[in-house]
Amino acid sequence: MKKKTIVISACAFLFASILFVTGTEKEQKDPEDKKIMLNEGKIIYLAGGCFWGMEKLFQSLPGVTDAVSGYANGKKDILPDYRSVCTGQTGYRETVRVSYDPKKISLEALLFAYYYVIDPRVKDGQGNDKGSQYQTGIYYDDEDSGETVIRISDIVKKRTDKFYVEIEPLENFHEAEEYHQDYLDKNPGGYCHVNPAEINEIIKIIDVTQNSATERPFDNLYWKNHEKGIYVDILTGQPLFASTDKYDSSCGWPSFSKPIDENALIEKKDDSLGMSRTEVRSSQGDSHLGHVFTRDSESPTGTRYCINSASLRFIPYENMEKEGYGHLKASVR
Repeated sequence: MKKKTIVISACAFLFASILFVTGTEKEQKDPEDKKIMLNEGKIIYLAGGCFWGMEKLFQSLPGVTDAVSGYANGKKDILPDYRSVCTGQTGYRETVRVSYDPKKISLEALLFAYYYVIDPRVKDGQGNDKGSQYQTGIYYDDEDSGETVIRISDIVKKRTDKFYVEIEPLENFHEAEEYHQDYLDKNPGGYCHVNPAEINEIIKIIDVTQNSATERPFDNLYWKNHEKGIYVDILTGQPLFASTDKYDSSCGWPSFSKPIDENALIEKKDDSLGMSRTEVRSSQGDSHLGHVFTRDSESPTGTRYCINSASLRFIPYENMEKEGYGHLKASVR
């Protein structure tokens, strides 16, 4: 994980300029929340350290309709404000309420962005901010979202020796003071443990997987990768291709002669850009992967799965057992 160099705590920085909370409590069973979800999309609550940077990250993602800083899952008898939350005695976490259109961005994509910028091995803090108010957590308010959160988080757990992210149903949420909203837009030089390079990389990956964008040929992560292992969907961890079936192609993108399991892929007709092609998507996450072509003279089977590196995560052979893919080791030679 990347280390941050700025040492100012967000609480210490603003402790002297506190305003009262302007938001209202959002209970899991509140019918008004259900109306919001039905009419405007879906909602997930993400605590990832200081909420300034997390808010900026999710505001930057296509498909996110709103991101609001606030305080979640604290003691119900306390109406939180910034001063009280900074004492660490309220149980509240700095949290961003993310509203999104599931037709434009999946919850899996949002969770990928979340885990990309936080360190799940750290308890009560992120970056240089320390304290229980900076505890990481994912809070969901419907059963389907909960199942997705647990599934993706279980994959992350297998990749790390410690895991402190709270995975819980939403109990309550209060919007933070107005000066916290859009803070980094109002104060471009403000402290942020999420750096712009990380946000740009996340946007690129989501643009490919959610909007069917295409990476540049000959300038992507896995085009020349010859390591032994498997390639999985970067958002869901679904196994897709084995290094055994990867071959050197002159197209400039990772190319495979076949998938690990044909049921892992969905093929769709694609007539965009004035061409007639067959798009390939992952069956679990519906992530855009690339295209499949036949009569490819370079492929051992005549079939070329031309895949974007941004849609993939490579798991070296020696890590497959640890990450839960040991049953596929026989497919990698």
